[in-house]
Amino acid sequence: MSKQTLNEMSSSTIRSLSEISETETIHLSVDLVSAARRNIGFLRSVYECQWLHQRATIIEAIRRYDEVWMPLISNLTVEGSTPPMVLPPFDVEWVWFCHTLNPVGYRKYCETRFSKQIGKPAIFNEENEEYALMRCKQIWVQKFSSEPFENEVESDSKNQPLMNKDLFNEVEKHKFLYSKFVEPYLSELVYLIAARQRYKGFLYMMQRFGDGCFRFVPALDILLMLLTHQSYPRVYVEDMKEMWDNMGKLVVGLWETVEEKQVEETKKLWETTFDEPYEKAGGGIAVGMEKVVLPNPPIYWEVSDVDVNTTKYKSMIPRFLLEACVFVRLNDRRKATNIDNKHKFLRLRMLRCHRELKLEKPITDFSCDSWRKAWHLYCEFGTKGLMVELRCRGGITLSFKGSKLVKSMVFCWNDLVRAPCITLRRDVEEMRVVASITSPIQAPYLLKCVPDRVTDDSGAMVSDVILKLNNYRPQKGRWLSRTVLDHARRECFVVRIRVGGGFWRRGAETPCGVNWEERIIEIREGSWSYVAGSIGKAPVQRKL
Repeated sequence: MSKQTLNEMSSSTIRSLSEISETETIHLSVDLVSAARRNIGFLRSVYECQWLHQRATIIEAIRRYDEVWMPLISNLTVEGSTPPMVLPPFDVEWVWFCHTLNPVGYRKYCETRFSKQIGKPAIFNEENEEYALMRCKQIWVQKFSSEPFENEVESDSKNQPLMNKDLFNEVEKHKFLYSKFVEPYLSELVYLIAARQRYKGFLYMMQRFGDGCFRFVPALDILLMLLTHQSYPRVYVEDMKEMWDNMGKLVVGLWETVEEKQVEETKKLWETTFDEPYEKAGGGIAVGMEKVVLPNPPIYWEVSDVDVNTTKYKSMIPRFLLEACVFVRLNDRRKATNIDNKHKFLRLRMLRCHRELKLEKPITDFSCDSWRKAWHLYCEFGTKGLMVELRCRGGITLSFKGSKLVKSMVFCWNDLVRAPCITLRRDVEEMRVVASITSPIQAPYLLKCVPDRVTDDSGAMVSDVILKLNNYRPQKGRWLSRTVLDHARRECFVVRIRVGGGFWRRGAETPCGVNWEERIIEIREGSWSYVAGSIGKAPVQRKL
């Protein structure tokens, strides 16, 4: 698509994503937010189930799907009504899921064998899911008594005949699909609501400009919604009926090799349609089976439903991280002041903490033609937000070192979380700046152990202050002490090691060490109780 064509579009079609109404784009007949959360959990279970990836297991699962499940669900499906509340066994459900990701092939299969489209029930509640599975088992056993409900084939069996090679290839290529959606923020409600809105924008863009000569490349969050939509085949066919014949030609397939030209054209069309960057935090470009264009996260995103630490240790406060992206686009009128560009630059800073962090980019790195990514980083939610400063080197006269602040733009995390598509834009005369984030996710604890004062048997620091408070009674025992700090430098624990005993006075008494078997190590939960400056007492030992 030529630049001239894109410019003609931009003059009459630019609008925000939040302005798109249901009547202007395709109506989504399934709750994609709940469905996507369930699909991610399902893909995680498949990914972790090594048994399900064995060749013999897959072949048997395909046979059970083709000979038992599809005839069963077809008999229960009434044309024009909602799909029955039944779910197949885990292995069969996996084959069914993979088959639906080929909408054309699945529709042809259903119409050829059953003369109707077989849909999937929208079950997102665990209790309903358990009920649907038990109901399926009852019907299965009743109608196919010779077929076990669970896949009982030996994983090392080598005599299994392959009856449906195409379906086997579909299952094989989706084996590692979960690796695309492994980040835990993808299951967060805020992220999924934003992804659904961007998916609607993607469909709107295809409806209006799908007659072009290129194929659209979905970003990662849009791809998640597209695959979720396809996994409910009857709904997908009904929703996409206006574009059904061209969908395979319009969108680059999940595992297809993507050309850089296709990516750039999709970005450019999105920018001219919505006047915002196509990529966002947590929404990179999916480019095929090998990789996703996203940086490797510097931390391990641990997925856990329950944090046992906060329930057991009240002194530990969870740590939350988020991914943030900042994009910049210059305004056209900056061309008139091109001489000043060499001296102006952008500086990124945190609103709270990390005052020494100053990331800088010259204005000449950015363009009037398209949005360009300035920064992509991971941030603590406790930093409150980020600030982008427009600065000029050397002040007004440019005769001295340093820089002068021209304009600052603030992006608070709380404001971004509440914003549409968790994205905010700030405008100044010279440019537009867009910041986007992912949902804050609880990250692993970050603890630091630092040396502290020696303490006595009671836990008080050895000091003249404590001695005076004790009416100059000598402090008994000696313990090496360490303070454990969390990511925000809050005191969580005091660790003490007993190294000496007896009363020590100034003068005659000498230190008395303890034997190795008497070296007690204790951990006290909480922070020091300070009595004067940095002098204090360790928290009271909690009885277990």
